[in-house]
Parts: sequence; C-alpha cells; structure tokens
Amino acid sequence: MDSEQAWFSVRCLFKLAAGASATYEERITLWRASSPAEAVTLAETEAGEYAADVAGEYLGLAQVYSMYDQPVHGAELFSLLRESTLAPHTYLDAFFDTGDERQGAIEAPERRP
Repeated sequence: MDSEQAWFSVRCLFKLAAGASATYEERITLWRASSPAEAVTLAETEAGEYAADVAGEYLGLAQVYSMYDQPVHGAELFSLLRESTLAPHTYLDAFFDTGDERQGAIEAPERRP
C-alpha cells in the first residue's frame, strides 16, 4: 500500500427483507485509501456485492470517517456527531433502542469486593 494512504471506516445502510416489515442493516467496513472519496468508492462497490449476496438493497447512504488512530486493538473505528435537544434516554430510544433491533443482552460480569 502507498504510504500516502490512510485508514477510513465507512458505514453503509441496507434493506434486507422485503414486505410490510423490512430488516435494515448498518455495516461499517474498513478501507485503506488515499482520500475519503476513494474510501467511499471502494465501500460502495463492496456494498453492491454484499447486497447482491444477501438478496438485499444498498440504500445509497455511505458515511466515511477518517480514522485518527491506526487500526489496532481499541482503535476508534467510526464516529458520527448529531445535534439534538432530546434527553439522553429519549435520544437512545429514538435512534438506537427503538425495540425493533435484533440484538441480545450481555450479562454484566460479577463484581468482586
């Protein structure tokens, strides 16, 4: 890879299931590229292939993040800032915990005294 290239993460959105209730997926992929535009081009090419593989639809939304940290254990992979007047609990319910997510709970580890 060219020494002028940097690491970028790109978030793309997909519609996976058809019908009255669709399943939407957000994917974050990692790219080494010379610019944010090149990273998006690479990610959107892969997004089209992924959508075809899962019989889904790429929704045409790609958000790129120029990584400050190198991809190592604990590196920040993506960051998106959004202005809101919502209280924290209401904000989480509106954007991230609507009740329709397919996710499991992780039990908290036992704390030792």
